Amino acid sequence: MARPSPRRRGPIVALVILVLIVVAVAAAILGNRDDPPDRPPQQVQATPEQLQLGRYLARAADCAACHQTADGAAYAGGFPLQTPFGTLYGTNITPDPDHGIGRWTADEFHRALTRGKAPHGRNLYPAMPYTAYHDIPRADSDLIYAYLMSVRPSAQPNKKPEIPFPLNLRILMTGWNLLFFDHDPLPAASQGESAQWVRGRYLTNVLGHCGECHTPRGKLGQLHRDDWLQGYTLNRFEAPSLTPQALAERGWTPEDLQRFLRTGLAPQGIAADEMYPVILHSTQYLSDDDLKAMSAFLLGDQPPKPAPAPQAKPDNASPSPGRRVYLNTCAACHGVDGEGHPPGMPPLANNSTVRLENPRNLLLSILDGLPAQRLPDGTTIGDMPGFAHRLTDDEVAQLTNYLRTTWSTREGQVTAGDVATLREGK
Repeated sequence: MARPSPRRRGPIVALVILVLIVVAVAAAILGNRDDPPDRPPQQVQATPEQLQLGRYLARAADCAACHQTADGAAYAGGFPLQTPFGTLYGTNITPDPDHGIGRWTADEFHRALTRGKAPHGRNLYPAMPYTAYHDIPRADSDLIYAYLMSVRPSAQPNKKPEIPFPLNLRILMTGWNLLFFDHDPLPAASQGESAQWVRGRYLTNVLGHCGECHTPRGKLGQLHRDDWLQGYTLNRFEAPSLTPQALAERGWTPEDLQRFLRTGLAPQGIAADEMYPVILHSTQYLSDDDLKAMSAFLLGDQPPKPAPAPQAKPDNASPSPGRRVYLNTCAACHGVDGEGHPPGMPPLANNSTVRLENPRNLLLSILDGLPAQRLPDGTTIGDMPGFAHRLTDDEVAQLTNYLRTTWSTREGQVTAGDVATLREGK
């Protein structure tokens, strides 16, 4: 068979390239299609008991934290999710037929939840934690679906992600999934075999998807499974390590963990930043048995002995520079010797943030402050003002080193340069 002449080969190659470009563009456009399925709204039959269990599972899965705003309708979406690649917005998952999931089938909901595939094959971004939810059994998925289909519909439109080109092309997620979506069970940072530990693994790793915030990630957003629950800087604050040893070093006991997950308050401190909505929308509603199971999974069937908080040695006779900053800035709320004014003003003597290996969260609390908040048990935590405008970098470093050497076993090695770096938003 005769080969095309060079003169004819050029147009053929150009045509092939053009066809490939058209196919790629079409795939990219169709991959971003978010139209609802072309079918009537779905009718779901469920008993009151099934709806109650579905509500419980939706809370355990912390759906509300991402799928509703503070002043918006339940599950109507709109909550901004900051990522290194741009801002995503939680979607409307009410049964509204045009803006929510009202036309989705249970099969489509299960694929979205566990495989990251919306109707029409549209890829979801892994901010929707299907990388954790992939182990949710179909029975639990159907219960969550039935409950969501029973809530009040909201016609609130979904906000488009603010992600730059070409990362906004969802077809690229096909490659990401091939590289990084591991369908094997998620790792465990603790040791255990009891039924309680196994239940805690499901609640913590899968439904609670704690690893999504507390596990280091690579440059493309992939979870480092070998470093499971070893902590990760999420946006501004660090989500600290949740390994048994790290928790024990910060003084956590099973009972304190259970109290913290129920109320957001424990001797080790209060829930703040990204952890506060987890308590508010999710763990406060879990049963005592399930909170015990989560604690058993995090610390293991044989929890390590918690490290006692060091006893402060007052230096009032000749206060150090850090002590002077503390007395002038912090003592009015946290006490002259760090005893605090519980419950509204937590003590520093056993504070988990002070005892963290990385001083980042402590520095940010001093610089940025923390907002006032109302905990599930009704406790009001007062506003902590930021002192970035009042204290110099040297003073913040001195204060931080004083807190760490006084109420933790950490060394006082924070420098003014470390403070300056955080002031710059890094």
